[in-house]
Amino acid sequence: MPELPEVEVVRRGLEPRTVGRTVEAVELLDARIIRRQVGGVDRLRAALLGTTLTAVVRRGKFLWWRLADADGADTGEALMGHLGMSGQLRIATADGTALAPRAPSEGPASDPLRHRRLSLHLDGGTRVDLIDQRLFGGLWTSPLVEAADGALAAMGSPDGLLPTDAAHVARDLLDPAVDLPGIARALRARRSGVKSLLLNQQLVSGIGNIYADEALWTARTRFDTPGTALSQRRALAILRAAQEVMERALEVGGTSFDALYVNVDGRSGYFARSLNAYGRTGQACPRCGATIRREMFQNRSSHFCPRCQRPRAHITS
Repeated sequence: MPELPEVEVVRRGLEPRTVGRTVEAVELLDARIIRRQVGGVDRLRAALLGTTLTAVVRRGKFLWWRLADADGADTGEALMGHLGMSGQLRIATADGTALAPRAPSEGPASDPLRHRRLSLHLDGGTRVDLIDQRLFGGLWTSPLVEAADGALAAMGSPDGLLPTDAAHVARDLLDPAVDLPGIARALRARRSGVKSLLLNQQLVSGIGNIYADEALWTARTRFDTPGTALSQRRALAILRAAQEVMERALEVGGTSFDALYVNVDGRSGYFARSLNAYGRTGQACPRCGATIRREMFQNRSSHFCPRCQRPRAHITS
């Protein structure tokens, strides 16, 4: 599933290609992709046709476009998007002939348009395709509300407004207004294992299985360490490690293990080559040489070094 770095790569790719453009048509090929849209496709078209996309914003794993009417006034709604497990937003020409290049892992016989579910036709001949093999993603409109803390709503936002459907999502670690000490205190107030806390989108958003494992490896902390066992210093170290790992992932386009995650140009990310723990079961720890292990923790695989990330005295294997 795309995590914060992958979604931010997509946001940065969409920004120069879509901001300032007007929606001329909404082409729906599979109604399941707008299942969250109140009022269905007619309501979606009424909200989008003739509007101008004025910003592309991201909080955690959620993306949205801000909308303005023909007079340049904010419509009071955003067009929200979520990539789910296999969603892609790709840029094409209106007729699709200049579709972004195929990802190498798609293979010569693969057709990325096979799973095209919806297209936004913009002025200037630009088309935005939502491609989703597993249909866990989607697009829909959501009314704007003021961020609870009054700060800029999220990465790329022009003000403190965010969609109602994203208001419950915590700020992420790359958000300009993120409060790291506050998140650290929230982690320390809970008994759950620290990995499950990092994955809790109401405490800190955008972190998934990959970057949680990498952050905990970097901070030399075992996945099942209770939040209450963390000092403020260690909790901050884990959060800063997650920041650093995700910033490095951004530099190389995110993490791609297959063709299900690519950027808007159809290119894969290369951070998988830099992973230290995730997906390295049975390989040597890059730091100490011990063998990386994988254990199930709350229905998820956790990858860790048994030597670098030793359990605290009160934690049993």
